[in-house]
Amino acid sequence: MTGIAHSRREPAFLAACRRRPTDRTPVWFMRQAGRYTPEYRAARARRNVLAICRRPKLVAQISLQPVERLGVDAAIVFADVRLPFEPLGLGLAYAEQGGLKVWHPIRRPTDVDKLKRVDPARDLAHLLEGVRQTKAGLTARFPDTPLIGSAGAPFTLASYAIEGAASGTCNATKRFMYEHPEAWHALMDKLAALLGSFLTLQAAAGADALQLFDSSVGCLGCDDYREYVLPHSKRVIELAATAGVPIIHFGTDTATLLELMAQAGGDVIGVDWRIPLDAAWARVGDRAIQGNLDPSALHAPPPELERRVQDVLRRAHGRPGHIFNLGHGIQPGTPVKSLKAVVDLVHAHR
Repeated sequence: MTGIAHSRREPAFLAACRRRPTDRTPVWFMRQAGRYTPEYRAARARRNVLAICRRPKLVAQISLQPVERLGVDAAIVFADVRLPFEPLGLGLAYAEQGGLKVWHPIRRPTDVDKLKRVDPARDLAHLLEGVRQTKAGLTARFPDTPLIGSAGAPFTLASYAIEGAASGTCNATKRFMYEHPEAWHALMDKLAALLGSFLTLQAAAGADALQLFDSSVGCLGCDDYREYVLPHSKRVIELAATAGVPIIHFGTDTATLLELMAQAGGDVIGVDWRIPLDAAWARVGDRAIQGNLDPSALHAPPPELERRVQDVLRRAHGRPGHIFNLGHGIQPGTPVKSLKAVVDLVHAHR
């Protein structure tokens, strides 16, 4: 039992972000607007990800689909965290095999100096318009459902910019970080300023909450995170906090970094499935928490899926401040009926 709602006018998701009691546990899914739905696959058959993100009307349609289909407690704007690379001058290209690639990856310190100055209000205007149109669609059809805006964290974007694509080890990133610490911090400074401004503008465009994705940072140890990442993530969050909306700080494979991520900031700390929810919550302290069902569990038989959902809820123990989510994004091929079953199970839990 999660208690009595703090306010009839405050959606459960926003109340949970602020650690206020709710009448049910709110639930949404990372990557809920995307590749597992027939509607999205139909859109992708005609356009690649970059083309979709340049069309605010289509972004809004894709972002609203999970609210209607699944009954989730929050919508998130469909986007890719690497989209700021285009105005920065790094360039993006879509390859059928391997997804988005960086045209001009950072290889040496002088490449950092060449990055263009970005005005998010102008250079990312199409993304902000996607936020506005999604919010307008929610207001018209699902007025009690909040909207989440998002951005990649500085380390994750830096790793994409240096590696040229997603990397499990981030070896080139670490080498650049160690060999060129001044250039590294200059790069992170530029990214932090851009991302903080971009997130703030998303809130002004209608986002009710913001999520900072650090999906690559789990490759680091605590000392490296403290020296090379924490100050920059903290700066993004401090800048975004001026918008006055809750901020979710999420990373993958970050069980060893949770205290440091909490130190960097965020009203809500998102955790992946590699650590039990109750153990993670004990470590992040006086924060709300988001998570943390293994995305692969959505492919399990219904009894096993239900057992795992109930285990996450049991570990939350009805404390105010739990937002049910996956420990990372929805995988391609995930059955829609499994996602709907999870929403129903979470909402029925008392």
